[in-house]
Amino acid sequence: MKFILFNFLLCGITSIAVLAQDKNNNHPVYTITVQELDVILGDITIELFPETAQNHCANFDSLVKIGFYDGTAFHRIDPDFMIQGGDPNSKNTSKDPSTWGLGDESQKKISAEFNSISHKRGILSAARGENINSADSQFFICVKDSEFLDGEYTAYGKVLQGMEIVDKIAEFPRDKATERPLKKITMKIVKK
Repeated sequence: MKFILFNFLLCGITSIAVLAQDKNNNHPVYTITVQELDVILGDITIELFPETAQNHCANFDSLVKIGFYDGTAFHRIDPDFMIQGGDPNSKNTSKDPSTWGLGDESQKKISAEFNSISHKRGILSAARGENINSADSQFFICVKDSEFLDGEYTAYGKVLQGMEIVDKIAEFPRDKATERPLKKITMKIVKK
């Protein structure tokens, strides 16, 4: 009986320690408010993992602080894969939408920080060009498990709340050739 009571208490203490550790993980949390024209579609809450991708997280945080993402669009959507946004070209209404996703050559490039985070549904990862060290401001959120990206793209966060908003974006009507939504879906990101 004492052995059972001891194990019960040990499990309880361990559970409390794990919960306390989760609450004190110091992972930065952000809210992405999504809208189409003047209609707010909802919020996506994300958490970053600086211990696995320090430079990507620092870059994202510095861009949020200066309001860089505000007004940028989710310019690429695939309901069977992911949604992508954060290109400065999508912010400028005078830019041809065909330039959305091409980025800006003057942007700081972030070297790959491959890690053990698997590209499962809800994972936030760095978009990049063919060069693995060409990530900049653009990111994507996996709509479906996409483990084929593991070791090829830097995962650095995850969605905590709002996957229904991610799914809503992924289902918007799009040009299937370019994967660009037919209506502009913009974002504003703030740190919590």
